[in-house]
Amino acid sequence: MNLKNVILGILILSILGVSAIFWAISPMEAMPEALNSLKTDNSVVVSTNQWLTFEPASSTPTIGFIFYPGAKVDPRAYAPSMRAIAAKGFLTIIVPMPFNLAIFGINEANDVIAAHPEIKTWVIGGHSLGGAMAASYAKNHENVIKGIVFWAAYPGESDSLAGTKLRALSIYASRDGLATLQNIENAKKFLPKDTKFVEIKGGNHAQFGWYGNQPGDLEATITRIQQQKIVVDETVEFLEGFEK
Repeated sequence: MNLKNVILGILILSILGVSAIFWAISPMEAMPEALNSLKTDNSVVVSTNQWLTFEPASSTPTIGFIFYPGAKVDPRAYAPSMRAIAAKGFLTIIVPMPFNLAIFGINEANDVIAAHPEIKTWVIGGHSLGGAMAASYAKNHENVIKGIVFWAAYPGESDSLAGTKLRALSIYASRDGLATLQNIENAKKFLPKDTKFVEIKGGNHAQFGWYGNQPGDLEATITRIQQQKIVVDETVEFLEGFEK
């Protein structure tokens, strides 16, 4: 191989590397409704420093919900749902990920937990890839994490939670073009036997957040607001179960 070919090869690899980085750091943008949820008011105190943190203004929560965003999604896109959950009395924290990919930040929850010693019960969850990586974290931290919530997500075989004592909730949508009904069905064997499954009829993948449409997804036949209400209500009910 001559020097010219070596230089050409290095140049091509450099271009591909830069392109991959650009792809990863250019997330699907949060909608205006999401950005409007990042304000403190009489019901929820919001912090946007290291993480996106939502805390009920009138109570001191003892249950915390750590949330891992979907791949290439602006973490702020989940602010409306996390805010709504916090308003019900829970600490909710969205964890921004390196390169907007949770696969590079599986253990980010460690710092969140260390920063909130007042929380007695931790639940983790995530959307899409974020949910899969949350499963990986939960599997290896069962001494700290007591429950997991999947939004259009499921664990891989290597992160099977079937033999754990974790409580689990799986919320999925009938019109999801990415985490399909078949994907959800195939992954059931990797979840605890008492996992609660909730199918959102007419919902799709992108409407689990507030970031517009997503390539590869199907068109929803219900509104984003309708889908979000189901997602929030089911997640709140699941978290309330840890108070009993």
